[in-house]
This record gives sequence, C-alpha cells and structure tokens, in this order.
Amino acid sequence: MTDLIVGESTRVTLNFSITLDNGQLVDSTFDKSPAEFEVGDGNLLPGFEKVLLGLKAGARDTFTIQPEQGFGQPNPSNIQEIPRSEFAADMELVEGLMIAFADAQNTETPGVIAAFDDVTVTVDFNHPLAGRELLFEVEIIDVQPAKLH
Repeated sequence: MTDLIVGESTRVTLNFSITLDNGQLVDSTFDKSPAEFEVGDGNLLPGFEKVLLGLKAGARDTFTIQPEQGFGQPNPSNIQEIPRSEFAADMELVEGLMIAFADAQNTETPGVIAAFDDVTVTVDFNHPLAGRELLFEVEIIDVQPAKLH
C-alpha cells in the first residue's frame, strides 16, 4: 500500500455502493471484487470522482451525490410518444418495462414505458437515476500511480 492520495495520475482500487434516498441499493462491489479506475478515465461520473479526491488507502466514507453531480435532472424532451403500431402487436406493454431501442446509428438506447394506450406509447429515455439524490459509500483499498499508456 502507498501513501498516495486520490488525484490526477492515480489508479484507485475501491469498494463502493450506491443507494437511493429511500434505502434501495442500486449497485455495490462490497460483496464482490473491488472496482478499479484511473482518475479522469471516464469510468466514474465527475461528481462521484470529485468526492474521492484527497482520500487515501484505508479511507471509508459516505457522500451524498446531488442529481446535478450524478445522473442529472430529468429532461422533458427525453420523454417521447411513439405510435403503438411501431411495437409488435403481441408485445405485452407494462408501465415500468425497460426496452432497448435502436437509434439512427443503430446504437441501443434504453427507454422505460411510462404510459400507453391503444394508440400511443409514452417512453421515458431519461437515465433511471436522473433527478435522484444518491448515497455513495466508498472504501479506498489502494491508490497507485497511473500506468503510462
């Protein structure tokens, strides 16, 4: 173990959990292999990365991540109405169902069925955690110099 602190040009090994404000667990590595990332590599959202800066191996803390530092606020323009006829006739639609949609570049984008009737299906393409305050618990296991590419 080193005495390096989390900062630019460091590679961090950590356990983490993300919990909603209602206590629902979203993701955790505490019960599996730790995660590893290089500061600034894009694997962590900047708001999650920012709270880790200055920590060193052995540190354990819990941070509240506001929507603006996490997955953003829901964007009303990300809620689309799609004709029911564009879905398979035998497809059972349920509010809350997540479906992968292909965009013009054939990239899959997840959308959640928000409402539907015989004519229109309302699909929410906002990130499911948009607008949510998150509890981010971390345990820094190791901090090393970043590997040169």
